[in-house]
Amino acid sequence: MNLTYKKYISISIILLLMTLTRGSHFLTDVSLPDASFALFLIGGLLLKKPKWFISLFAFSIAIDLVTLSMNSAYQIPINLGYLGLLPSYGIMWFIGSRIANTKSFIKFTVCGVLATLIGFLISTQTYNLLSGTFPDITIKQSMQTGWEYLPQSLIYTMSYLMAYWGIQALLKRQFVSQKATVSDI
Repeated sequence: MNLTYKKYISISIILLLMTLTRGSHFLTDVSLPDASFALFLIGGLLLKKPKWFISLFAFSIAIDLVTLSMNSAYQIPINLGYLGLLPSYGIMWFIGSRIANTKSFIKFTVCGVLATLIGFLISTQTYNLLSGTFPDITIKQSMQTGWEYLPQSLIYTMSYLMAYWGIQALLKRQFVSQKATVSDI
């Protein structure tokens, strides 16, 4: 399977998973946890180039806009604070691209946790400071707000990343096993 084909399969799967998790509020009654942070890190692992990041980021915005147009009661905060998602997702992508060749589960996990913490910090603080939701908030107050969502964000993101690690390890092992069987013949 050539590299270009693998990239298109990868982006297709990532887009599908983003639709199923980020767009679950308009697709089904079952709401899956948002996988955006994990999908941007995985995108960096598999796709690396900025054009893929831009495509995925634009797709995430499109999902939010479609959701908002279908259900105006849904409160997606599209305002100046929304811009914080660009550097948050960019950090996830960048760290993913830097650990793309790691075979170390520990390194993958530590980098996933650090990327999630940084991404969460950026997105939470830009929302708090720029969204207008808290018009008179100080930086100190902003730093004290929103942390109750960190455990949930970290658990969901790391769960998706662990699932990715397990699936890709299983597929690699299966591929190596099949390759060994074919060469034995």
